[in-house]
Amino acid sequence: MKQKPILPVLRELAKAYQAFESYSAMHVRTMELTPPQFDIIATLGNTSGMPLKELGEKSLITKGTLTGIVDRLTIKKLVRRVSSPIDGRSQIVQLTKKGEALFARIFPAHLAHIEEAFVELSAEDLSNMQKALSQLREVFTKAHLQNKASI
Repeated sequence: MKQKPILPVLRELAKAYQAFESYSAMHVRTMELTPPQFDIIATLGNTSGMPLKELGEKSLITKGTLTGIVDRLTIKKLVRRVSSPIDGRSQIVQLTKKGEALFARIFPAHLAHIEEAFVELSAEDLSNMQKALSQLREVFTKAHLQNKASI
């Protein structure tokens, strides 16, 4: 049986992600933030805050790294930790007024920067990419669930 050519797909996926990260990070650094700091601010934007665990899941930043990033953003007075009204043992991370103002300024600017990279792509191109990426995510999600069930 002939094997499917997945290695070129995986390489292209990794290269596309690296190119995106490089392009995005270049702009984020002009805002005097690190990419993980921007990720936290963007994830918390337009929310009333969230527990550290949820923030880690949504931002894809590991727990150990997340604590340090939140600490640095707290020192900059961009986020604060408050006790959870539901579970006193956990904390909610929220943007401060300064953090909300920063989010309102930098998020639209960063989105515009990202959109510049897509200028030559048609709406059909973008739709096809979105469908292909969604299909790829579903393949990995299904495989993950099958492996998890067999363990």
